[in-house]
Amino acid sequence: MVKLSLTDLKDFYGKTVFVRMDYNVPLDDAGKITDDKRIKATLPTLEYLIKGGAKIVLASHLGRPKGKRDPKQSLKPCAEGLAKLINQPVAFADDCIGAGVAKLVAGLQAGQVLLLENLRFYAEEEKNDAGFAAKLATGMDIYVNDAFGTAHRAHASTAAVAELIKQRGGKAAAGFLMEKELKYLGGVVSNPARPLLCILGGAKVSDKIKVIENLLNLADVILIGGAMAYTFRKAQGYNVGLSLCENDKLDLAKSLLEKAKGKKFFLPDDQLETTEFKAGAPTRNTTGPTIAEGWEGVDIGAKTIETYKTEIAKAKTIVWNGPMGVFEIPDFSKGTFEVAKAVAQATKNGATTVIGGGDSAKAVKQAGLVKEMSFVSTGGGASLEFLEGKPLPGVAALSDK
Repeated sequence: MVKLSLTDLKDFYGKTVFVRMDYNVPLDDAGKITDDKRIKATLPTLEYLIKGGAKIVLASHLGRPKGKRDPKQSLKPCAEGLAKLINQPVAFADDCIGAGVAKLVAGLQAGQVLLLENLRFYAEEEKNDAGFAAKLATGMDIYVNDAFGTAHRAHASTAAVAELIKQRGGKAAAGFLMEKELKYLGGVVSNPARPLLCILGGAKVSDKIKVIENLLNLADVILIGGAMAYTFRKAQGYNVGLSLCENDKLDLAKSLLEKAKGKKFFLPDDQLETTEFKAGAPTRNTTGPTIAEGWEGVDIGAKTIETYKTEIAKAKTIVWNGPMGVFEIPDFSKGTFEVAKAVAQATKNGATTVIGGGDSAKAVKQAGLVKEMSFVSTGGGASLEFLEGKPLPGVAALSDK
C-alpha cells in the first residue's frame, strides 16, 4: 500500500502542519545535545515545509518521563539546536497542549516553526488517548510523520492525531525520512534484487523470533552472529561454556533450526572466547562451535568471518540487524567491523545495503562506514517489526495515495 508523500501535498501555503519528529536525542548533564543526527535527518522535510510557506508545529518525545514533567528531558535544547541548523528562529512552547500552546499556534506566520514540549510528559500520549489527541490536533490542517523510529507505536501523536486530521478532511503524509525508510525496508521485503542476504545478530533469539521466521521465507541467505548464536549451538548439543544463552528458549531454537533446514542458514563455525568480559582479558579463537568450560564467546571467529565475507560478496541486497559480538569493547569488535567492511564493499560493487538501526547503526558509525551504505535506518525497533512483517501503526495511519 503506497502512502501519501510530502510531494503529493501540492499547496500548503499558510496551512498549519503538525509534524511528528523523532528528536529523542542524547543530552549530557548540562542539557547539551551530544549527537544531533536525528535532528539533521529531518531537515529535508522541515526545509520543504518552510519553503512552501507552511505554519509548522513540531512534536516529539524525549526519553521516558513516564507521564511526568521532567526538566532534564525537556525538548528546549532541540529547539535551540534546530534553530542553528536551519538558520532561523524556532519558537518553543513549554507545554504541548493547552491555551498557551493554542495561542502560539494561532500566531504562527507562513514559514515559521514552533516546537512543542515533550509529548511524554503526559501519560495519555503512550495510551493513544483520544482526548489528548484532540487537544494536540486543535487548529491543525495537515499531518506529517517523519519519525520512523516511533512508527511501531500506536501513540496519540503517531496514530490518533493523524486519524483526527483525516476525519476533518485533511491529509496525513509521510515526511522524506519516513518515505526513505519505507522505500529501503519495503524493498527488502517486497521486491529485492537477489540473492537477498540477511545478517542477524544481537543477544537474544527471543528478540528476533518473528524476524527469523519471516526472513526464512524471504531471504536466500541468513547469517547469524552475536550471543543468540550460542542458544542455537546449545540447542544442537554443543557446549557453550559461560556464554550468554537463553536456556529457556532451547526448544524454540530447535524449532527454528528445523524450519531452516534446506535453507542457507549459517551459524558461526568458530568464535572468539574469553575468560573475562572486559578489555585486556585473555582471548583465543576456538577450533569449532564448542566453547570451553570457564570461557565465554564474545565475537565470531576468524573462519566464520571469512565465510560470512564470502557470502556477503555474492549478495545483491543485504539487510543487517544486530552486531556479531561485543563490538563496544575493542578486543571483541573484529567480527562486527569486518562484516561492516564487507557490506560496505558490497555496496561499492552495486548491492543495495540496508542497516536496520539500533546497535548495527552504532557499529557502522563507529567503523566510519555510514556513507558507504545505501541506507542506515533511524529506527531499531520499528525496522525489526517491519522485517517481521507487522503493520506499523504510524504508517497505517497515513493517507493512501
